[in-house]
Amino acid sequence: MNTGTLSLDAEALYAQLSRGLAPLMQPNTRLVGIASGGVWLAERLHAELGHEGACGIISSSMHRDDFSHRGMATSVQTRLPFEVNGAHVLLLDDVLYTGRTVRAAINVLFDYGRPACIKLAALGRLTANIAHEIRNPLSAINHAAELLREVEPLSDLQKSPA
Repeated sequence: MNTGTLSLDAEALYAQLSRGLAPLMQPNTRLVGIASGGVWLAERLHAELGHEGACGIISSSMHRDDFSHRGMATSVQTRLPFEVNGAHVLLLDDVLYTGRTVRAAINVLFDYGRPACIKLAALGRLTANIAHEIRNPLSAINHAAELLREVEPLSDLQKSPA
């Protein structure tokens, strides 16, 4: 029976991301996590790859085009412990949705210098349907009820009010 639930295995997603990074990496690639979800990814990958020093952290909140509506979403400060000019940067985030956060993070990078290249890796992509369901719980409940109705249609007795 289909219950309409979505199950994600974070470790499996992380393992898939880690395997997919090989073609994106160069010997001098700098890992930079986008606050807040990408920071733990960057820190974990940085440690697993045996990179020295600290990975970079970018807070994109002040560079987003919807800042006036969102305000300060995080208290994390941007920290880039390397020379950005000429660097090969791999931006990491947990979820890619509209691209606003990534665009803002790139703007932050350019405030610090001109990297040779910027690549992006994300743990997952939030589709418009899922994002809408998260933002609208009543719609999600209605959708779940429709899924249940498809599996077990209501009998005439159940359809009529008591």
